[in-house]
Amino acid sequence: MGRGADPCRSDRGSATVWGIGVIAVLCAVFGGVLVLGQAVVVRQHAARAADMAALAAADHRPEGGTAACGHAARVARAQGARLVRCSLDGEISDVTAESARGPFTAEARARAGPAGPPAPDPPGRALAPPGRPS
Repeated sequence: MGRGADPCRSDRGSATVWGIGVIAVLCAVFGGVLVLGQAVVVRQHAARAADMAALAAADHRPEGGTAACGHAARVARAQGARLVRCSLDGEISDVTAESARGPFTAEARARAGPAGPPAPDPPGRALAPPGRPS
């Protein structure tokens, strides 16, 4: 050993400790990203099931509210979700579906129905007959 060197204060092995610390932090960050990704997947799954259930309810609206909501529940179940709420207001169906995977549960709401009336023309602009410029 050299002059003034203290054998108890050696830096030998400190890079290993720092390396293990960095790897532990990276593993924790990676685990957090995986958990967040799973939560997003569950949310999207609930949204997809709600969209499809709302379309099914709107499609079967002429059969009555009970039958339309029954179809919506079957579609949600086929998607691996559960229908939480279903209502029909005129031609509009409004449903909420719930999806659960692992420790995560997500609800999503969707509405379906016919497209609204076309937007009126702006005031002061008359439409020209076909073949004539305006």
